[in-house]
Amino acid sequence: MRTNRGLVRAAAVLTAAFVVAGGVAGCAAGTGTRSDAACARNRTPTGISAGTTPPATPSLPPSALPRADAARLAIGVALDGGPLDAAVGAGLGRAAVDLGLPAGSTTKVTGSAADTDATRTTRLARLVTEGHDPVIAVGAAYAGAVQAVAAAHPDVRFAIVDDDSVILPNVTALVFAEEQASFLVGAAAALKTMTCRIGFVGGAETPLEQKSEAGYVQGARAVAPGIRMDVGYVGRSGGPAAAAVAADMAHRQFGGGADIVYAAAGDASRGVFQAARATGDLAIGAVSDQYAAAGSAAFRSAILTSALEHADVAVRDYVEAVASGDVAGLPTRFGVEEGGVGYATSGGRIDDIVPDLQAYETAIVRGTVKVSTTPAS
Repeated sequence: MRTNRGLVRAAAVLTAAFVVAGGVAGCAAGTGTRSDAACARNRTPTGISAGTTPPATPSLPPSALPRADAARLAIGVALDGGPLDAAVGAGLGRAAVDLGLPAGSTTKVTGSAADTDATRTTRLARLVTEGHDPVIAVGAAYAGAVQAVAAAHPDVRFAIVDDDSVILPNVTALVFAEEQASFLVGAAAALKTMTCRIGFVGGAETPLEQKSEAGYVQGARAVAPGIRMDVGYVGRSGGPAAAAVAADMAHRQFGGGADIVYAAAGDASRGVFQAARATGDLAIGAVSDQYAAAGSAAFRSAILTSALEHADVAVRDYVEAVASGDVAGLPTRFGVEEGGVGYATSGGRIDDIVPDLQAYETAIVRGTVKVSTTPAS
């Protein structure tokens, strides 16, 4: 079923976009004591064995330009207080080690929930006035501010993480193939479910969030074509009210037989984690490793895995590209092949299925699995 703002309507299910075979095992239904032939599992894609990993590739393509020297950069970073902040910091740390970025060459400023376009614009303009180049903004909330400040300062290089709506020659979008990460955690859910029924709770029903739904459903059906799926959207992603709606939605999905729910609802995902802990079921996080996130201790027992966006890889590559003068060589979107997305193994709950997930990663890199960005109608 698909739920939207508390209303229930029929949900279409994705059919697999490719043929899969491999080791097939029964998927337990209900209490796990009855085999359900409709939930047989394809543990790996056709022709790819468990544990087969894609070839390691450099996250930044080789450049014909001289070796990057980041020592002269003065990097300004505007954080949004969200889940990608820690990964961005890690990427700058990697740049410091890999590229010789000197201490004190990076200035970080952090926003708050009370920010407006005006305050974000002022923050970015101040970084420019202080002589920072490049300036990196984290999160789609900065899109309007980046548009305004980058247009006013065409000689300064800008990047925005997790948004590609700003089209200016001096702005680089560092965005991710969220659907691929969601495919992999969907596969994990199908491999781990004991009821052959799983769920999805999104925030606002936007094209970005629908990418996560599309990948998740496709990944689950690639493993278990007969799996049942409940899909719901809260309608928004922030505030206590949204978290309460997400919790109610997840409780209904768990009550209907789902035992794993993907929480892709932004800040409202906390409600899904609360529901999973209360019912003894499992939840999947999004964007960053929710098991390791600050304040997650109360929910760790309910977290199966998380779909990851590796902003550390994207930011490190961007700094090198700026230093070498080759920003155009960056990927247009960081996916599995570029090391830009993946899944978390914190807590050890999916350790036994990592070889199977590696086979699906390999299929994505090879192109034998093409992940959709839009849900089936």
